[in-house]
Amino acid sequence: MIIMSSWSPELGIKVYGLAASALIGALLFLILLIRLFTYFTLGVCRSQKKMNGKVVVVTGANSGIGKETAMDMARRGARVIMACRNLESGNKVRSQIILETKNPNVILMKLDLSNLNSVREFAAEVNQSEKRLDVLIHNAGMANTFTKQTTMDGLEITMATNQYGPFLLTHLLIDLLKKTAPSRIVIVASELYRFAKLNLDNPNPVNSLPAYLYYVSKYANIMFTLELARRLKGTGVTANCIHPGMIDSGIWRNVPFPLNLPLKLIVKGFFKSPKEGAQTTIYCAVSEEVEGVSGKYFLDCKENGLSEGVQDMAKNKKYWEICEKLVHLQASDPKI
Repeated sequence: MIIMSSWSPELGIKVYGLAASALIGALLFLILLIRLFTYFTLGVCRSQKKMNGKVVVVTGANSGIGKETAMDMARRGARVIMACRNLESGNKVRSQIILETKNPNVILMKLDLSNLNSVREFAAEVNQSEKRLDVLIHNAGMANTFTKQTTMDGLEITMATNQYGPFLLTHLLIDLLKKTAPSRIVIVASELYRFAKLNLDNPNPVNSLPAYLYYVSKYANIMFTLELARRLKGTGVTANCIHPGMIDSGIWRNVPFPLNLPLKLIVKGFFKSPKEGAQTTIYCAVSEEVEGVSGKYFLDCKENGLSEGVQDMAKNKKYWEICEKLVHLQASDPKI
């Protein structure tokens, strides 16, 4: 029998430390490879098109990909209307955009998409102050994860913010978009729609699991886009929707230790930065390649396929009519 008398606790600690270092090194190398792969395969808007003299509305422009989109539009020379619920953070971002782009033509307006009165007030202000509207970007969104919440209009808050508010706003600004044609509507949806279905018998699901409704709202966004494009055919106004990708945003910092450790590896390895996530929105807003293109779904600055269910035009038309009732569309409101 051979006795390993040379083994000691100190040696065990050293071996353990070397193994841990090797594992950490391997993980960091793997993350680097994934980031390089992501960098070389993600879509980038390469259009150099200037937007001088054009007016662009970006909802939710005070953070994330909305901020990056507004920054890009301002850098191209556009008059940018930042439509934000939080005016305090919106003012800070507006100052930053003006400073970095040297474009003073950046306007901040109050818009709470979960409040139909706020949507009407915002649209009235835009219609009164602007002579044109070249691009309407529906970027703002929310995910009410755990607590069920209903708006003052009786709508489930995630559906109201992500779908019904944008639906009403599009109607109220459509005449200005038509007047400015060729003009564009870009709707930020998500690949997460593939995990959901929209129940036409329960379009205002106030008693459903809030976290799931984010997926449902994105499914609704795509249905809305396809029917909108159909109705706008021949007007010179196009409507497309996009998937920005999974974004590395501040929300992940709220995950407690130690759960945040593996999550950080996933986020840093696979997720896009807000600037990277804004590329497909920008592409659909300015690129010459999508001029006249409507009713399509884009991912990484390329047209992407949709599931069969979300392309049911009969169902999409019926849902449109339901939306008209839920947002209390008036006889005097513009029609699409």
